[in-house]
Amino acid sequence: MKLKELEGCLQQVDVFENPKLLLEQYPTRPHIAACMLYTIHNTFNDIEDKVVADLGCGCGVLSIGAAMLGAGLCLGLDVDEDALDIFKTNAEEFELTNIDMIQCDVCSMPPDCLSKSVDTVIMNPPFGTKHNKGMDMTFLSTALQMARNSVYSLHKTSTREHIKKKAADWKVKMEVIAELRYDLPASYKFHKKKSLPC
Repeated sequence: MKLKELEGCLQQVDVFENPKLLLEQYPTRPHIAACMLYTIHNTFNDIEDKVVADLGCGCGVLSIGAAMLGAGLCLGLDVDEDALDIFKTNAEEFELTNIDMIQCDVCSMPPDCLSKSVDTVIMNPPFGTKHNKGMDMTFLSTALQMARNSVYSLHKTSTREHIKKKAADWKVKMEVIAELRYDLPASYKFHKKKSLPC
């Protein structure tokens, strides 16, 4: 599948109707999701025929994209039942059968619960800057415990040095694969601008 085709498909994925601020719910934009998944698939060969987990999957754009690229199984994990309902509808509309969903709190999973249970983890975790400080690091820690091979995660540029330090502490290799502009549309009452680049 070509990048433009993947992005076109992901533009059809329904997103949050009423995002929840405490969960820092922001949709992963189709362009970013497509670029991320296309790179993981074509450069690193970490999607096709692999078991892929999407932590904090929300409405499922990353899982749906991975499924379209031939993942053996995509497992979406999210605490929010409303988001998972939208995800389920999205998966049904695309007639994808290699997707499953689990409602759970990624931040409260026992360390050995899913130890090395998936090949690849993909995620756009809560940034942990407005509420729930450090949640991005909790997601990363959980992802590293779950993945046998690789973790691919979206983060704000301003947190890069902190993530590098944590990666060194955890004794894992960390690499910046791409820098993408994330156009964040106004989603909550406190947002004063129509959109904001991150």
